[in-house]
Amino acid sequence: MIIGREKEQRELLGLLEKEESQFCAVYGRRRVGKTYLIRETFNYQFCFQHTGVAKGTLNQQLTAFRNSLVAAGMTCSIPKNWIEAFELLKQLINNAPAGKKVLFIDELPWMDTPKGNLIGALENFWNGWATARREKDIVLIVCGSATSWISKKLLKDKGGLRGRLTNRIKLVPFTLRECELFAKATNLAFGRKDVLELYMILGGIPYYWSFLKKGLSVAQNVDQLFFPETAPLRDEFEALYSILFKRPENYIKVIESLSDGKKSGMTRDDILRESKLSDGGTFSTMLEELEECGFIRRFVSADTAETNALYQLIDNYTLFYYLCIKKNAFSDESYWSNTFTSTSHNVWKGHAFERVCLQHVPQIKAALGISGVQTNVCSWFTRGTGKRRGAQIDLVMQRADGFTDICEMKHSVKAFTIDKDYAKDLQNKLDAYQELSKDKRTLHLVMVTTNGVVHNSYYNMVQKEITMDDLFAV
Repeated sequence: MIIGREKEQRELLGLLEKEESQFCAVYGRRRVGKTYLIRETFNYQFCFQHTGVAKGTLNQQLTAFRNSLVAAGMTCSIPKNWIEAFELLKQLINNAPAGKKVLFIDELPWMDTPKGNLIGALENFWNGWATARREKDIVLIVCGSATSWISKKLLKDKGGLRGRLTNRIKLVPFTLRECELFAKATNLAFGRKDVLELYMILGGIPYYWSFLKKGLSVAQNVDQLFFPETAPLRDEFEALYSILFKRPENYIKVIESLSDGKKSGMTRDDILRESKLSDGGTFSTMLEELEECGFIRRFVSADTAETNALYQLIDNYTLFYYLCIKKNAFSDESYWSNTFTSTSHNVWKGHAFERVCLQHVPQIKAALGISGVQTNVCSWFTRGTGKRRGAQIDLVMQRADGFTDICEMKHSVKAFTIDKDYAKDLQNKLDAYQELSKDKRTLHLVMVTTNGVVHNSYYNMVQKEITMDDLFAV
């Protein structure tokens, strides 16, 4: 059963209709459902299917590749290198029945061991043989969670594979709407506030949602997912980063710095100082890879220099891990139920809801009626001075129709109330943006909340309000 993913399925099945042989890369965050999508779309019917070995040596990778060839019906010994391995694959293909031959290589980045020359052998297989076949009958689909590897070695390759990909599919997490559909399909009796809270914890990662149990409340489900000794996601954090990165400890130092740093984000220098890592190209690469994998976001204020870029932790699960799971250290198996109304819980909700809104900008634009309007979506911030307080706006939408939407995002159990102090803070943001930005459009203040805004004396400054239900739009 596949929820959503209609566009991706059409693209994958469309590969079979092409006259030329096809080379497609499917990539995205770990646990997002790449393998399941490909297998279900092709009904598990492949000429050849293989999965790389996590942290395996070259010999282990080649042995596993031989085993996959044997599973496909071939008798052969372990190849000595990747050139020999792909020669064996050629033999398998030549002996296969006529028609399209779908080859699926999962977790390709794991197969790229030091001095193994996997890319050279793959290039030789594709350029020198697969595309030269008169039959033009090969559909090669490669997949990987190491998004940075896929980007560097395939999407931006400067060697023989440059421009050879015929298709690329980046699989992104489910939206709130898709998670709601998943809950209904699996008979989970959750309302939208429940789906939202679970999304703030799990993000749109189908694998995480698959562990939810019907008959349990949100708090009970969260407890059974993370806190008992045998909880299915108890060790997910370590697995998530160690599988993706060769030296995960340094990547985790960056993540930890951002989790402890200001909610508004940290500059590159701030992260270096906090993490105590060395400056240089390696550090820059780590930031790029964490961004490509969807764990952090990097943003530059709409009108400030590139060097003033801020970094934020945006992965829902990782944010939840640092603000909630790690603090408990698994000592209380009912931690979530027991802290449901705590101050720390409410602080986490505020942070997490903002992240969810940033992940649903298309839905916010639709609610504003500007889906078809050319829009520059960005953030804006200015540091405080002796004359003015600092200000940060996480979501700014500069529209081609002459307006700019300044979006404020607030989580509240009831309708949100703008009081005197908050109204003063909002006015400071609007005034600072109007005065210091280069944007001369008319400003509209948009409140994005869970349950609407109380219409008190300060409500007049709001031009438009968007609620949780709007975020569930298609």
